[in-house]
Amino acid sequence: MKKFLVISLILFLILFTAIVKNSTKRIDDLIFTSQENIRDLKKDFDITKLENDYLSSTEKLLEFQNLYFDNELIKKNIQEIKTLNMSLEKIEISQFNFINEW
Repeated sequence: MKKFLVISLILFLILFTAIVKNSTKRIDDLIFTSQENIRDLKKDFDITKLENDYLSSTEKLLEFQNLYFDNELIKKNIQEIKTLNMSLEKIEISQFNFINEW
C-alpha cells in the first residue's frame, strides 16, 4: 500500500509539473506577443510624434509656406469654413463644426 501511495504521488507530481509548465509557456508566449505589440506601437508613436513636432512648429510652417506656396496662402476667417457632404443623390454644404463644439 505504501508503494502504491508513493508511485501515485510521483505520478501526480509529474502530471502537475507538466500542466504548470504548459500554462507557464502559454503565459510567456502571451507576454512576448504583448511586448512585441507595445514595441511596434511605441515605434509608430515616436515617428508620429516626431513628424507632428517637426511639422507643426511655427518656424517650420512659415518656412514651408515660403518654400512651397509663395503667396498662394491667404488668411481665412474660421467661420467661413464649410464642409461638403456628397452622396449619390445630392451634394450638401454645411457649416464646419469643431470636435469640442456642441
